[in-house]
Amino acid sequence: MTLRRILIVDDEETNQRLLKAILEAKGYETLQAYDGTEGIKLAMESQPDLILMDIQIPEIDGIEAFKILHSEPSTMNIPIIALTSYAMSGDREKFLSIGFRDYLAKPVSINELLGLVDS
Repeated sequence: MTLRRILIVDDEETNQRLLKAILEAKGYETLQAYDGTEGIKLAMESQPDLILMDIQIPEIDGIEAFKILHSEPSTMNIPIIALTSYAMSGDREKFLSIGFRDYLAKPVSINELLGLVDS
């Protein structure tokens, strides 16, 4: 497996630690941001291979952060997976229609997370 860099944007420290531990145990390098502004800045600076973006984050929410990143030539091709703990019927379709690569409801299933990341 080629080491890939994954940016985790989530304001919950527990979620950050869990995602980081799971991904790094599988050989991925991780970067962390705790709000949308920091996430956008880190994505532009580091050019990660994948972004896990919580939807409910401070400053700039995950949907707006996604729109900003996908309007910039340097980050528009980075796949972004939406994360949310407020899963509602139709959310998956909504996030996919916006352009997110995929969607995960929290608490995240380790197998589902690793399956999406590996693909």
